[in-house]
Amino acid sequence: MPRTLTHTTLALMLAGLGAFAFTAPALAQAKPGPAKPASAATAAKPEAKTEAAPQLLAAQSELRFTSRQMGVPVDGSFKRFEAKLAFDPKKPEAGNVAFNIDLASVTLGDPMLDAELAKPAWFDSKKAAQASFQSSAIKALGGGRYEVAGKLTIKGQQRDIVVPLALAQANGVSTATGGFVLKRLEFKIGDGEWSDTSMVANDVQVKFKLAFSGVAAL
Repeated sequence: MPRTLTHTTLALMLAGLGAFAFTAPALAQAKPGPAKPASAATAAKPEAKTEAAPQLLAAQSELRFTSRQMGVPVDGSFKRFEAKLAFDPKKPEAGNVAFNIDLASVTLGDPMLDAELAKPAWFDSKKAAQASFQSSAIKALGGGRYEVAGKLTIKGQQRDIVVPLALAQANGVSTATGGFVLKRLEFKIGDGEWSDTSMVANDVQVKFKLAFSGVAAL
């Protein structure tokens, strides 16, 4: 492998939340008697309106990372990812976010380097097609800022992480921005000779911007 190959990684993350309340009407007993025809008002009760789940706006979203090879920053990104979000700003602690990344979509802007990143020493994308993040807790910090805790899984390696993010809304679009530092060796990204951190640093800075429609107002 050429020593000019640089390492990358991802993560992700973002944050989302949702709260659902369910109520059941009480049942009342009635004395037996002749059945009465239902009135038009009771026969045609409209069904409760169900709000659509937030949708990721892929064209307005991005997932980027910066690694360092021999001290020189190298930027990369993932072109394909998806997120499922349940989000109620008034009850953030009840929220949930699931995030999946297509590892084969990683790019450093050079086809030769991208082909190297697909190999087993790096992302092994033929065997481990996706990386994932599943939230376990969301904490509101105030001012549209949150911390999202959860589990990040890459190449079969799972770690607990906490992702800080900020949420802003404009013109019906909610945008979550944030980032965190990923330790690549914890996920076996850059095995073998590439595990030498004097060549490729262990810390990888991950940054994201995720845009959603259908999120309730802050």
